[in-house]
Amino acid sequence: MMIIETPPDWPADEPAALAVQDELRTRVVLDEPGPPPATGLVTGVDVAYDDERDVVAAAAVVLDAATLTVVEEATAVGRVAFPYIPGLLAFREIPTVLAALESLTADPGLVVCDGYGRAHPRRFGLAAHLGVLTGLPVIGVAKNPFVFSYGELGPHRGDFAPLLADDGEEVGRALRTQDGVKPLFVSVGHRVSLEGACAHTLHLASRYRLPETTRRADRLCRIALEQAKAGA
Repeated sequence: MMIIETPPDWPADEPAALAVQDELRTRVVLDEPGPPPATGLVTGVDVAYDDERDVVAAAAVVLDAATLTVVEEATAVGRVAFPYIPGLLAFREIPTVLAALESLTADPGLVVCDGYGRAHPRRFGLAAHLGVLTGLPVIGVAKNPFVFSYGELGPHRGDFAPLLADDGEEVGRALRTQDGVKPLFVSVGHRVSLEGACAHTLHLASRYRLPETTRRADRLCRIALEQAKAGA
């Protein structure tokens, strides 16, 4: 099993990572609608950690966006590339996520991250970071709202409330994907509108709270991590 090593020029501390965020954030594209839901391909990415060995397993699962059937899967296992610092979690896993994406033979199409895009203290979470580095349209769909507040939203699938920063900016939406379940937190990463990101999320979460992309990528990265442990 090949372990993806941290790139030699990767930021090693918080000031260096913040400087990279500040520079890359200027490249985020926010004025494109993105691909229509249920068209082309859509790829879920997720990671799982082995803290004892300081490694991370990444999975990329490509689905046919219309039928949600699996087209291709890829995994990679790498070194955790950065210390745990809230707001900088993307730096821990992006080299391994990129390796998984680069292993695909299919065009990933729209990428769905289990994380944040604009809904991030510096407006540059994993979905935005990955979008800028790859040039792909990317959205973030998170299970928790991180540091942002939101108001009441209705109980039905499709109901939402704006996810608001302290200055009142709408950085994402709390979106209910199934009747009566906890909402998910959707934000733009790169080259997709917020309305489009929510429409994609609802289409991908047709049966369960989580998008099918996230469900399948989560399962696959955990399998890859167990296989890495067994082969150590």
